Amino acid sequence: MNALSSRLLKQRLFHLATIVSALLVLATVSFAEIKIATGHDPEGQLGFRLPGIPAPSRNDAATAAKFTLLDGEADGNGGGLDQLHDGRVPSDPDEPEQNFFFNAGTSAGRILVDLNRVVEIKQINTYSWHPSTRGPQVYQLYASDGAAAGFNARPKKSDDLEKSGWKLIAPVDTHSKGGGQHGVSIFDPDGILGKYRYLLFDISRTESDDAFGNTFYSEIDVVEQNAPVEAAVAAAAAAPFVLKSTDSYCEITIDTAGAPELKDWAEQKLAPVLAEWYPKIVAMLPSKDWVAPKQFSVNIRPGNGVAATSGTRITANSAWLSNELNREAIGALVHEVVHVVQQYGRARRDNPEARRAPGWLVEGIPDYIRFFKFEPQSHGADRIWLQGHPNQKLNYDGMYRISANFLDYVVEHHDPHTTLIAKVNAACREGKYTDALWQELTGKPLAVLNDEWQAR
Repeated sequence: MNALSSRLLKQRLFHLATIVSALLVLATVSFAEIKIATGHDPEGQLGFRLPGIPAPSRNDAATAAKFTLLDGEADGNGGGLDQLHDGRVPSDPDEPEQNFFFNAGTSAGRILVDLNRVVEIKQINTYSWHPSTRGPQVYQLYASDGAAAGFNARPKKSDDLEKSGWKLIAPVDTHSKGGGQHGVSIFDPDGILGKYRYLLFDISRTESDDAFGNTFYSEIDVVEQNAPVEAAVAAAAAAPFVLKSTDSYCEITIDTAGAPELKDWAEQKLAPVLAEWYPKIVAMLPSKDWVAPKQFSVNIRPGNGVAATSGTRITANSAWLSNELNREAIGALVHEVVHVVQQYGRARRDNPEARRAPGWLVEGIPDYIRFFKFEPQSHGADRIWLQGHPNQKLNYDGMYRISANFLDYVVEHHDPHTTLIAKVNAACREGKYTDALWQELTGKPLAVLNDEWQAR
């Protein structure tokens, strides 16, 4: 089956699944005595006040509960599990830091909620918001009081939940409704859902045609019988700093609301560099019929690691930046801007059969541009750096600085027309990269270039 036929088959199967799902979730549906009400606002103008769905709460039984990731990987661009029960909801449709979502390209996972006591549960409500495929909700909800024989509070993915002391409460699937604000309310109109201490959300992605099918979950509420609740509040949207690139092509937004101590540094030191270097990076990485993003954002807030990029959104860890303001902070963000320009996920969104770019080029090209073009004076990946790190294992696919050093060697010794990086990038962006490209561009196979570089 060719790529086109495969894609058409996937589309037809997806449409069939959509029709079936629509029949399942149309209006309010029943699952035993339990009902599942769904609300949807495609434009996100209702502020989660969705018809037939209770408004998000700020003091329900989930507020003090313990949320644990049992299975799957959290996306580093998200705000973490705390976002699911902080009594706050996003104020914009694409705010990763105000939501929890599983890592791009994964098949989601499981979240355990420990209410710390057995609760008479009146309703369980879930809310999400994203303008595209990350808006709908697809999950199965299980519950337990923890008293069943053989109860397992931390079941593995391979475990049979119903044989581990868990009861299936409801299946949820709103993916047929498309992007926007989604609300789901699970309840029993004749009484309570049950008396439970533990809830388990077995979450699925909304689609698998690309890496971006994991839902932006904004809030999970557990409403206790006869307990008053207060409406959640929208997360405050502080005014970000907005500027244009030096060629006026791109709008750059820098948000330091989560790290106000870095506001002056971001606006006075970081912003001018991003404005100057974005058009330079675009010029270094062209490809046929490709249009560079006309806007991107940098969100600086406390987090883990250094920084990460999803599409045109960069999220940077303010704690790490604060310790590196006079060393690596700006260079690290220039690296992330290269990811904004690379856009290697584009090929697979258009054609599921396209080849994935290898990780060593995904990260090696940004470090090459950072250390050999933007800040060569730092000697952050050149021979001086290698000599200072003698225990580094040298191989072309060593990632980051190691791969950057390899790329610099090949450019210096085998790229008289200075087009090699652009051509390798174009192949990655178009989903056509293979290792045979090195023979075509340099006259030597990748393994031979690697040996030369190692022996230099």
